[in-house]
Amino acid sequence: MAKYPFIKNYEELQAGLAQLDLTIPLSDDLIPAAKPLILDSGLTIPNRFVVQPMEGFDSGPNGEPTELGFRRYERFAEGGAGLIWFEATAVLPEARSNEQQFWLNEKSVNRFAALEEHTKSVARKKYGHEIVSVLQLTHSGRYSKPVRHNRKPVIAQHSAVLDAAHNIPADYPLITDSELDRLQDAYITAAKRAAKCGFDGVDIKSCHGYLLNELLGAFTREGKYGGSFGNRTRFLRETMQRVKNEVPQVFVTSRLNVYDAVKYPYGFGTDKENYQVWDLTEPRQLAAELKTIGVPLLNITVGNPYFNPHFNRPYATPVRGTEPYDENPLYGVVRFVNIVREMQQAFPDLPMFGAGTAWLRNLVPGVAAGILKNNWATLFGMGRSSFAYPDAPNDILTTNVMDIKKVCLACSGCTELMRAEEPTGCVIRDRFFYALP
Repeated sequence: MAKYPFIKNYEELQAGLAQLDLTIPLSDDLIPAAKPLILDSGLTIPNRFVVQPMEGFDSGPNGEPTELGFRRYERFAEGGAGLIWFEATAVLPEARSNEQQFWLNEKSVNRFAALEEHTKSVARKKYGHEIVSVLQLTHSGRYSKPVRHNRKPVIAQHSAVLDAAHNIPADYPLITDSELDRLQDAYITAAKRAAKCGFDGVDIKSCHGYLLNELLGAFTREGKYGGSFGNRTRFLRETMQRVKNEVPQVFVTSRLNVYDAVKYPYGFGTDKENYQVWDLTEPRQLAAELKTIGVPLLNITVGNPYFNPHFNRPYATPVRGTEPYDENPLYGVVRFVNIVREMQQAFPDLPMFGAGTAWLRNLVPGVAAGILKNNWATLFGMGRSSFAYPDAPNDILTTNVMDIKKVCLACSGCTELMRAEEPTGCVIRDRFFYALP
């Protein structure tokens, strides 16, 4: 039996929160979840549910979406979410974390355009609404593995915490300032291609330990991209401003780590004395600057799935071969929700949202309703549960409940597939297509 068994009902959830002295809002009023949201960009999100960027690692030889990719996004569109945040898509071949990761380039652009249009057309046909689409642009940084089983890390600084965990030697070279300058151009090229494909927005991904997130916490780096707050945030700010100026056909945003949970001076948003405590002073400062650039919304996240996965996806079962972290998953859920709350309440007119609630299984509707009703977030993101239960948004909006037989079990199976460099999906609810090796 699991040390921390699943909570069965809302009464148990309230008792568990009280026992741990935690707070999370609950409600049975899902009217706020059904309300459209008009963004400053002028687009309208038809409801408040978001499919988070869930990587399938099933691209073709040129990084293009295959039939599995089309099936994945068709299921997301049929599921009823108003905003679909398309998965991490590399801006360069060497930026991929897996040789089957999506990669947007001149040979794959037409296939991406077809995927975007097909996804929107499915939602249009079923619901009569127009989803908003965001393409996440990424560089995998220290997790780059563009050739199967052949790591090619790209690091912004050496980390006394992460280098040892990833077997990176002390003399391993850092990406240079001139290389980062050129990388900005690659993001702009990718954003132009995304606009050509019809995407409404692009996400300059800055989370989960990947390169741009590492730059935000690069306190020990020298040069114009490290050290001071202005330097550490330079790449993200300048790249987003360039997208705003040079690619006006799309809006620009970011999935932004506001708390790395990696000790200072190697992580962003972390208390200098205790890495298990967040300090949102700099993340709030950065959000204010991104708001000035004109981002219409921010996707807030925390932690590093390769190092401390219990921070961003509290689990029932850890990935095989890893040691479980002895923390009640309920604490992880509430921590994530409260960090998003702190960011949202600091910027009440800038829509934000998070994730990390899948461990609650069929209790998610009450939490989503509470978060939205109490303005702890403006939208509600669903990550792993989108693999397992892509039609959850429609079920919640039409019945107020989730089917216990469809919910994500937080078993880490999808992550195990990713680590094995296999096409990724739910090994429980979608086992015909996905199975652990």
